[in-house]
Amino acid sequence: MNRRGVLALAACTALPARAAQVLRIVVAYPPGGVSDRIARVLAQRLGPQLRMSVVVENRPGAGGGVALASLAQVPAGGRVLAFSAISPLALSPHLGAAAPAVQPVTGVMHTPLLLVGTPALDADDFAGMLRQARASASKLRWATSGVGTIGHLGLEQVCRAFGIEVVHVPYAGGGPQLRDALAGRFELLSTNLAPQQVDYVRQGRLVPLALGSPSRSPLLPTVPTFAEVGAPQANLTSLFGLFAPPSMPAAEVARFNQACRRVLDEPEFARLLAQAGNIAAGGTQEEFAREIERQSEANRRLVAAPRR
Repeated sequence: MNRRGVLALAACTALPARAAQVLRIVVAYPPGGVSDRIARVLAQRLGPQLRMSVVVENRPGAGGGVALASLAQVPAGGRVLAFSAISPLALSPHLGAAAPAVQPVTGVMHTPLLLVGTPALDADDFAGMLRQARASASKLRWATSGVGTIGHLGLEQVCRAFGIEVVHVPYAGGGPQLRDALAGRFELLSTNLAPQQVDYVRQGRLVPLALGSPSRSPLLPTVPTFAEVGAPQANLTSLFGLFAPPSMPAAEVARFNQACRRVLDEPEFARLLAQAGNIAAGGTQEEFAREIERQSEANRRLVAAPRR
């Protein structure tokens, strides 16, 4: 091995000794889903940025509420972040849940909401789904990632827009509900647009019905948006981000914000998000907090509006 190689090896092996501090990232979803995979790649890339060891743990439940609520228990000086959609802050409180005490760090990604039919659905497009919902003696079963999630809000908006009723089937995360969808244990599923879901659509195992997005996705160019099928209020994306405990000093929160934004600026990470159908978010702490507040106010009005 030449001298350059020896020096490079020494630098790599010396890193753990200098990275004595540990950052724990609590992921609000079960292992295996696209959100979990993105969070783990983000954690891997944050380690070198922060000169820390980064450990990931999954704590699903309540559409992200369990993970975010756990931050209130972190003692002063604890280095813990949570990766979650903003639903527990911007939607769940309008449905009766308590808002968790957290500090927004930065947005990470926007994920389009995808509505698919399972083998239990007797329809091959959105209009056919509406016909079955209106004609069936029993209500269609519609699964989401939990009460107070974007998928749940999309469900409510479709029901309001078209005057249909469904049975809500809440799950703790994407992996379990996707397995049950393929088995036909319910008719409809709100899920995040992701490569695995796209593969199942292309294989004919799931039927794409509508997409929550400003425009059609290159991954599924023939699938209409919710706005195109007549439900513009259901044309939603999930905003995911990092959150800090209320006890974390402002300077430390700012440090994590800057490190995460550097990762989001990496071309390789941007390509990873795009391949998964996601759009990079980023921005300052203040911008992330304002976006949460904006969506919270919009959701408040939507939840309060009566069904037609």
